[in-house]
Amino acid sequence: MIYKTKSVILGRRKAQLKDKHDDLKKPCFIDLFDINNPHKTAEPAKKIIEFEKIHKIIIRGLNVDYLLPGNDLVINNLDYIDIKKDNDHVHLTGKHSNGSFIKKIKIWKKE
Repeated sequence: MIYKTKSVILGRRKAQLKDKHDDLKKPCFIDLFDINNPHKTAEPAKKIIEFEKIHKIIIRGLNVDYLLPGNDLVINNLDYIDIKKDNDHVHLTGKHSNGSFIKKIKIWKKE
């Protein structure tokens, strides 16, 4: 499903019950925000999407920041994010806004 949003925070929640068959599957969340760097403010998420028993979140084509204190990921400067669940995997794709910090890198050759 496609969500129009400025940024997201995604992370893992603690599992409630220990099941030896699901050791590799954990609950996770994706929080949607209307501002960049939401971890630096007290602004609440405009939407919280939760999943149970997820093995992996696969992120394609997006710039991601890793927040060391909470082990969460932040994706800023978005036009939209597309979230699809496929069995025990969640796939994230989307589009960064034109005014984002993504810049083309020029490689200079010595002459």
